[in-house]
Amino acid sequence: MISEVISQGAEAIIFKERDRVVKNRIKKGYRLSQLDEKIRKSRTRKEVRLIRKASSIVPVPELISFSEDKSLIELEYINGKKISDCLDKLKNKIAICRKIGSQIAKLHDANIIHGDLTTSNMILSPNNSVYFIDFGLGFESSRIEDKAVDLHLIKEALEARHHRDFKKCFKAVMQGYKISKNYSLVLQRFKLVESRGRYKESY
Repeated sequence: MISEVISQGAEAIIFKERDRVVKNRIKKGYRLSQLDEKIRKSRTRKEVRLIRKASSIVPVPELISFSEDKSLIELEYINGKKISDCLDKLKNKIAICRKIGSQIAKLHDANIIHGDLTTSNMILSPNNSVYFIDFGLGFESSRIEDKAVDLHLIKEALEARHHRDFKKCFKAVMQGYKISKNYSLVLQRFKLVESRGRYKESY
């Protein structure tokens, strides 16, 4: 079977095999082998749990199989484009950003923190569904702070990758996020997170 490497990061190699995507957490030579195996198993288990929970809330690739022992996760391959690659060209970018915001709200209301909210971790399908991918840095939390930091991440990602229209796009994200039951509290904490960031930059 021919495999096509999609991406390779510090933690994992992601490659495509026919109609599926395989995520393989790679061994770390600088860690004791027993500790490394324990960490990779734990992170695989946690990511699988988040994918399963998120799948009933927002579009995510279907979980096909996984192996904690091999630190492998097999997922459905979504035929679409990374939003990081296409957002700037979309005529309906504002509507897509509102959809992103509403889906983040749904995850947060279920206490799912993505942990790496960038447009590179979202896929736009041909029917305009937005799929969230890569929950490797995600976790479960009811803390308003964690939800505000998640929003700060998507704002930073929009500014860095889609600078021309990032203000309009982020405004649309926040409009979509208004469906969250904790919208007011998260918005208040988000402003505090933003002010802390500005203080660090000036310092």
